[in-house]
Amino acid sequence: MTTTPVATPHAGVGGVRQAFSDGLVIGWRNLKRIPRIPELAIFAIIQSIMFVLLFAFVFGGAIPLPGYTDPNAYREYLLPGVFGQTIAFASATTAIGMTDDMAKGIIDRFRSLPMARSAVLTGRSFADVIYNAGILIVLMISGWFVGWTVRTDVLQFAIGVGLLLLFAFAMSWIGIWLGLSVPSVEVGQQVSFVVIFPITFISNAFVPIQTMPSWLQPFAEWNPVSTLTASVRTLWGNPHPFATNNFPSQQPILVTLLWVAVILAVFVPLGVRKYRSVSR
Repeated sequence: MTTTPVATPHAGVGGVRQAFSDGLVIGWRNLKRIPRIPELAIFAIIQSIMFVLLFAFVFGGAIPLPGYTDPNAYREYLLPGVFGQTIAFASATTAIGMTDDMAKGIIDRFRSLPMARSAVLTGRSFADVIYNAGILIVLMISGWFVGWTVRTDVLQFAIGVGLLLLFAFAMSWIGIWLGLSVPSVEVGQQVSFVVIFPITFISNAFVPIQTMPSWLQPFAEWNPVSTLTASVRTLWGNPHPFATNNFPSQQPILVTLLWVAVILAVFVPLGVRKYRSVSR
């Protein structure tokens, strides 16, 4: 009598719980690179402080806010924009990291292991959200020293931080797709900045939308960085005197959440498909 052998699945490839566990392992692996390469954190912190100081003192007295006589008013208006810009650039950090892993053959090694395929991508996105949370802390401390403050309660402050990190999570999936689509770290860096720079500067992060050409204003008002910045200003009680009566300005939190949903709905499948098909 012969029996047909039953194939047993490899450990680590099945189930949501296992996928989550594998994702945490990969995320921890990505976070452990920070103390091993301290220059990553050091220069990120220096860059964050420079952004705050340069924008606060270079633009600080250039744009008067209607209805505000406090010289720190523009800095309070500005800092949420700096936070939004930094979070938008989370995709560039992710793209560079993914491209670097691809170039070094680490992704191929992961693909050969008995682990959930999604773990490499979710682990990267989780790690980059935590990394950006650390950058936000540095930005907020620097902003406090130049005059920024939160004028609402702890709950609204926490909601604002959560919205920023949720947006960072969504942007990281754009970075995952970009990182898997370009041939080198240099190209990944250039493409990321080309894509993100227009989004961050054609927005209400630093200047009123009303100062832009009329044909550009609708794009700037619906821009996810604009709605994210307006949401944080509203939640934290920071000046927002240039808001219009249009839907994105009146419901910025809702529009930001819709943008997060759209970005994830588009780029999570694209990233997963690219990861499955890429072979380098």
